[in-house]
Amino acid sequence: MTASLPPLPAAFATTRGALHLVAAHVLARRRADAIGRIGLRAAPGGVATPAFGDEVEVVRTSGASLVRERAGRARVVSMTTLADLAAVAGVDLGAPLDIGHDPPPLGDPDAPLAVDPASARALADWFAFVAEALDAVGADDPSAVQIWPEHFDAACDVAWGPADGQRANLGGSPGDGFHAEPYLYVGPWGPERPGDPAYWNAPFGAILPHARLREAADARGEALGFLRRGLDLLASEETR
Repeated sequence: MTASLPPLPAAFATTRGALHLVAAHVLARRRADAIGRIGLRAAPGGVATPAFGDEVEVVRTSGASLVRERAGRARVVSMTTLADLAAVAGVDLGAPLDIGHDPPPLGDPDAPLAVDPASARALADWFAFVAEALDAVGADDPSAVQIWPEHFDAACDVAWGPADGQRANLGGSPGDGFHAEPYLYVGPWGPERPGDPAYWNAPFGAILPHARLREAADARGEALGFLRRGLDLLASEETR
């Protein structure tokens, strides 16, 4: 995990939107068609399905390209339109798709995808940063870290107490309608917001914005400190 985070490229938000469409309507759809699951993973250069199927298939983004690996062979194509990428991945964009609440609208599948290579790399680096931070937290009973295609965040859930439902989502978003730039978050499943009210700065829990991470001399330490602080507050005596 890098000690510091670079500034985001100017085209980051546009590229994030385009790759969100690809993740939801191509990658997640292909995995759902094959095995009924939608979770994705951070991968070098982008986002990927876990390997699935008898022919050991992976569909992933790599910078401004889509890669379909199947039966030991790979096909690499540039990000042109959703319709073109769907044809390469073997998915039907017109078929019903259930990937949770609030997926990105399909829009015009023949519209050009605006994917800036530098911004695509920055997005991949962000997801890798988040995944490594979540692995390093050391929380109890974590679920697997996945990128959820409907919201396009990398997240897991962990236990913070012994009772049923005493769990919290830990994750990182590349930016959304709530906060325009990337951020880390802690989201308790219940109403608990114990201790330091300044920490609980979001309707769903707490966030640490990318700008704060970028200002930190040690972005890794800042990220882990934020995530562990939330779990420590939840586990404090005030919640017992």
